[in-house]
Amino acid sequence: MNFYELIQKRQSVRRYINKEVEPEKLKMLIESVRLAPSASNSQPWKLIVVDEPGLSEKIALATFSKLVAFNRFAVEAPVFAVLVIEKPKVITQLGGSVKKREFPLIDIGIAAEHFCLQATELGLGTCMIGWFNEKKIKRLLNIPEKKRIGLVISLGYAPDDYKLREKIRKPVEEIHSFNKY
Repeated sequence: MNFYELIQKRQSVRRYINKEVEPEKLKMLIESVRLAPSASNSQPWKLIVVDEPGLSEKIALATFSKLVAFNRFAVEAPVFAVLVIEKPKVITQLGGSVKKREFPLIDIGIAAEHFCLQATELGLGTCMIGWFNEKKIKRLLNIPEKKRIGLVISLGYAPDDYKLREKIRKPVEEIHSFNKY
């Protein structure tokens, strides 16, 4: 499919079937993240792919609670990608400080979208999850205490009846202009 078709097809998937994601597809997803651009080519991320069934379930359970139940779908996902924010190059740190920008956050966003678009192209569904119990996931994955998890992404096959939803977006006139604000 061409790129426009791909971005039309990519959506947050919140239902998964019980089907393993093939190792060759996981390798392609990892390579897609590796090739993502970043400020000063810092690549300030560590991608942890969680495909072990028992561990994957524990990660899923760390994305919701009794009070915050909107990620309950995660228990159906067979795989999770956890993007840990790593320290960028010194030049990127200096530039970020001078320009008051969090370049690593921008960079992991780009890497995450590479992951999700590649997954869509491979016939897989994803959902970026920003609400999770960071301490619990860090403990489960042996992530050093001083590191931060930027994003968790659920991954798997959506059921055949999972329909492509209409994209609800602001009107184009509200999100762009030419040559001035």
